[in-house]
Amino acid sequence: MIADNHVALNWINDVENENNTHPPVVGKPERSSDEMLLDAYSRAVIHVVEAVGPAVVSIQPRKTANRREPEETGSGSGVVIAPDGYILTNDHVVQTESRYSVTLTDGTTLNAFRVGNDPATDLAVIRADASYLQCSSLGDASRLRVGQLAIAMGNPLGFQSTVSTGVVSSLGRALRSREGRLIENVIQHTAPLNPGSSGGPLVDSTGKVIGINTAIIAMAQGIGFAVPANTAQWVVSQLLTYGRVRRAYLGIAGQQRPLHRRWIRYHNLSRDQVVEVLSVEPSGPAGKAGIRVGDLIVAVSGQDVSSVDDLHRFLVEWPIGKAITLTVVRGKSRKILDVVPTEAATR
Repeated sequence: MIADNHVALNWINDVENENNTHPPVVGKPERSSDEMLLDAYSRAVIHVVEAVGPAVVSIQPRKTANRREPEETGSGSGVVIAPDGYILTNDHVVQTESRYSVTLTDGTTLNAFRVGNDPATDLAVIRADASYLQCSSLGDASRLRVGQLAIAMGNPLGFQSTVSTGVVSSLGRALRSREGRLIENVIQHTAPLNPGSSGGPLVDSTGKVIGINTAIIAMAQGIGFAVPANTAQWVVSQLLTYGRVRRAYLGIAGQQRPLHRRWIRYHNLSRDQVVEVLSVEPSGPAGKAGIRVGDLIVAVSGQDVSSVDDLHRFLVEWPIGKAITLTVVRGKSRKILDVVPTEAATR
């Protein structure tokens, strides 16, 4: 038995020696880890472009017969979000007209009309006269992480189907819309954007639309912004249901005002900023509830407020017609008033 084991061991050693003396295999050199990483990065981008690219469109307003301005080329971008022609884009891309020409990546041009728009979030929905279009789905922007891949797609300067890549550089930013309202949880990213990219999708590595590109900072490089997909999902549902976005309205104008520490201690406040009421519509909800010019709003339904934006954030999700309580400081007195918000008038 011992002799048999020695024979077997000698045979294994002879085989190993023969293998070690074989000349090296001539072929493709081993790839470095950097090359393999680049391949993975490229494959991710290529996969997204192939999956989402056909859903990205160019949007061009159709001029009315009595207007003589020259036709614009590639004035904005959009992304198809439903096979029956619904397209998500920016409000500022489509606000000048009600009918548009939509060009697909294969060159097909379709007529489209505006379904609804929301200047407060710079989002709009139009519908192309077509069905069975390739579409993309909205992802969950709340799960984004700083540093992850971000792919911007659009039609900058009229060049169709342009792709740029970057990373998510910051989350939770706030951006003013063109009408002055604060857009919450805006995504900041480094994928280069140019005029014409507005309304195009910002996509993650899985091919989900995580945002709609809306703005760039002039004279800055690598700073772009996108309205998060979660906001877009809510706006789309409102536009498709009501044709507009319904928001609660109080009928006041206000501004942020700092308080002296003496007043903070006197009224036992947790913040050093409040909302000072500058004007009140007498027939509006706040006016009917007894709110006066000069009142200092410190809380709404138990939540502290220190800016007009805090009020906007609260009212966005509050049901229209359901009473809220405003806690106000009026001189040395502190009052709690019931206010029933109505629907804000659309522009």
